[in-house]
Amino acid sequence: MKIGRRSIGPEHPVYVVAELSANHNQNLDRALQIVRAAKDAGADAIKLQTYTPDTITMASDREDFRVAGGTIWDGRNLHDLYAEAYTPWEWQPKLKKAAEDLGMDCFSSAFDSTAVDFLEEMGVPAHKIASFELIDIPLIQKMARTGKPLIMSTGMATVEEIEEALQAARAAGASQIVLLKCTSAYPAPAEDMNLRTIPEMARRFGVPVGLSDHTMGIAAPVAAVALGACIIEKHLTLSRATPGPDSAFSLEPQEFKAMVDAVKTAEKALGKVHFGLSVKEEASRVFRRSLFVVEDVKQGEAFTVANVRSIRPGHGLHPRHLTEVLGKSASREIKRGTPLSWEFIVRS
Repeated sequence: MKIGRRSIGPEHPVYVVAELSANHNQNLDRALQIVRAAKDAGADAIKLQTYTPDTITMASDREDFRVAGGTIWDGRNLHDLYAEAYTPWEWQPKLKKAAEDLGMDCFSSAFDSTAVDFLEEMGVPAHKIASFELIDIPLIQKMARTGKPLIMSTGMATVEEIEEALQAARAAGASQIVLLKCTSAYPAPAEDMNLRTIPEMARRFGVPVGLSDHTMGIAAPVAAVALGACIIEKHLTLSRATPGPDSAFSLEPQEFKAMVDAVKTAEKALGKVHFGLSVKEEASRVFRRSLFVVEDVKQGEAFTVANVRSIRPGHGLHPRHLTEVLGKSASREIKRGTPLSWEFIVRS
């Protein structure tokens, strides 16, 4: 797939997305600071979330609308939580322009049909389905009908649910789709990540696969890239010391930059299938082992394990010839430390 000017897939550089989420704390200046921090940290894109409390849930005091189950938001009313976390829609064109002025892409997760329409008016280059919305088939179809590239997170989803979402997207016109492996826990423990699913997703579903990561630290994204992830999405905050709904599991700018650098290093290290010398190894070739005369040898004297050994450096005969040389006679006098060559050996 292609977002903006960037091609995304196994043969292209990893596409790094900084998730703004709720880390603006309802302050536009802070949101703009995060956009600039993302650029400085090496992100390729900023991702927003487009919803209001009333488009994502409803105001209700019923127990059903209260968070529970061991999350960092336990006890919170959903409507109240989303009122604190949402990104005001009137900010989003400004954030998109700020990102684009810095050379980054900007797109968003839409959480209902009106949000898709709004984002289309903004001219976003792609659409994102969050993990919790993967089962909202009409929403997927709405995004797919725009013809824009579609990124779908798969946290909690079964194989059947992913297949259903993909079929719906393709039937509605989506031709560029990336799936993101995701563990929808906040923060997500490393032991629940199951990153080996990434290459299996690519094989099973026939689309590029990335990672939407909620772990603490940067190890999981680096491992994901080693397993073939082509997109890395990670939350970014100016400081975890500043309270906020998503702050606790977000990276600070210097950590995000360290992640980007580590991802790029891992990407380079993957390289291609290659045996033999690399360019940088050429100078080391001489330090491989070879056969040397390690004691003075007289003309006619037999070569033995006492006077010929396989040692470094590599100026003498290949070590594979040791058994062939042993027992043969010296054609001349040879000083200790001389690399052995065929001219020193009487061959009958």
